[in-house]
Amino acid sequence: MSALAQWLNVPLPVFIAILAVYGILIFASLFIRILRARGVEAGELLARTRSWWVMVSLFTVAVFLYRPASAIFLGLISYLALKEYFSIIPTRKIDRVVVLLAYLAVPVQFWFAYRNDYGLFSVFIPVWMFLALPTVMAIKGETAGYLKSVGIMSWGLMMTVFTLSHMAYLLFSGDQVNPVAKGAGLLFFLVFVAQFNDVAQFTWGKLFGRHKITPQVSPKKTWEGFLGGVATSIVVAGLIGPFLTPMDWRWAALSGGIIAVAGFLGDITESAFKRDLGVKDAGSLIPGHGGILDRVDSLTYAAPVFTHFLRYFFYP
Repeated sequence: MSALAQWLNVPLPVFIAILAVYGILIFASLFIRILRARGVEAGELLARTRSWWVMVSLFTVAVFLYRPASAIFLGLISYLALKEYFSIIPTRKIDRVVVLLAYLAVPVQFWFAYRNDYGLFSVFIPVWMFLALPTVMAIKGETAGYLKSVGIMSWGLMMTVFTLSHMAYLLFSGDQVNPVAKGAGLLFFLVFVAQFNDVAQFTWGKLFGRHKITPQVSPKKTWEGFLGGVATSIVVAGLIGPFLTPMDWRWAALSGGIIAVAGFLGDITESAFKRDLGVKDAGSLIPGHGGILDRVDSLTYAAPVFTHFLRYFFYP
């Protein structure tokens, strides 16, 4: 196994973790077969599981096997999330140039992440694009709806590109601080805990959910689901963290709680803007899940929060 991991240029702990994820998918697929054989309706669950097979496979190949492809793949996720965002929000015809500039910001931001240039990575969108977009709008000369359009463009670029680009930054900067499993281990830990938390909160909420947290924003979110998901994520993170990150079980458990809470906040934030626009899903690219933005909503908060948590305590 170690020889195969070395040949694939994947840290052994990450290789084992990937195999474990595929084991979970195999178990889930067999479980669905049993349910369907007994006449239980499991169409949505089947669609979700099939989508997970595709997403995990693409993530594995693109992120862990070839570094330039990793940057392109993660950048593509941001691009598709931004595209979905622009497809559902109201924009002015005069702002087409600004939309183009927002798309062009994606490869630039991920180039800085790929080069591990933290200075430019951290200021390109929050400072330079934040200043450039409203300036271009002002030069266009259309003042009707100007302030609203500035907010829509800037917030969308931050939420779909800047926040998600922290996944790439973790991958490309993590080698120097994570002798256990390098940057791949940090990225796997973040994504696994964030996605596991989504499933755990959904499951706990289905089983014991009674008290709603934000009934006007996300009626299905309950305190029981939230607290159960956070507690479960803390345990899981504490167990796998020492094998994938430079953190011991205490730090890993703490980071698991941070990722879980941040992921929940990202989820309800996306729910709020979708409800404001009157849409259920941001897209339909992923059967059973909605669009890319629906799948990575928790990472829009969890990725930057976890990255800066690590930078403060573990980066030199």
